[in-house]
Amino acid sequence: MSQTRTSGPAYRIETARLVIRCWGPKDAPLLNAALRASWEHLGPWMPWAKGECPTVADTASLLRRWRGEFDLDRDYVYSIFNRDETVALGSSGLHTRRGPSIREIGYWIHADHINKGYATEVTEALTKVAFEIDRVRLVEIHCLTNNLRSAAVPRKLGYTHEATLTRRIPTGDESFGDAMIWTMLADAYPDSRAARIELRAFDAMGQKLL
Repeated sequence: MSQTRTSGPAYRIETARLVIRCWGPKDAPLLNAALRASWEHLGPWMPWAKGECPTVADTASLLRRWRGEFDLDRDYVYSIFNRDETVALGSSGLHTRRGPSIREIGYWIHADHINKGYATEVTEALTKVAFEIDRVRLVEIHCLTNNLRSAAVPRKLGYTHEATLTRRIPTGDESFGDAMIWTMLADAYPDSRAARIELRAFDAMGQKLL
């Protein structure tokens, strides 16, 4: 009797250099090590990277919540690992907060591994997954206007800079920074760089989706 193939979400994505997959609590030590090494670097850009860096136990609790939301199709936070999954290179996501047919991609990279093209590679991959597996109509990327590294990613991938919104992203101490909104619609995707990335994507049962 043949197995029934399940649909997305993609739980595991493999690119030329990266494994992008659903986080699990067992990943807490590796994620925590990445956070501790990157905390000061992330502070100006990520509103959650303030105060004391979380402990391994705190990180495990966070990963339990992320995994639960992933399994319940509420939100999709992805790890970024090297191919042998020994180093957490950062985190990304296909976030659902903009609505059921929209995904918002966010990303951060371990401070010791920036300027290697990892943010671009993971965003290429998740753009492909969003349109070809999740079948959304729109993908968005939001970043602070002065975060030049983050803004370079959607620009390289052919996203459209649709708007700059005043004082929309929390930057700490009750202050807010201006947000660049980058978008790609489904009809623009086939001609984009993301459509050409080679990857493999697998569902929760390990069956191949792409």
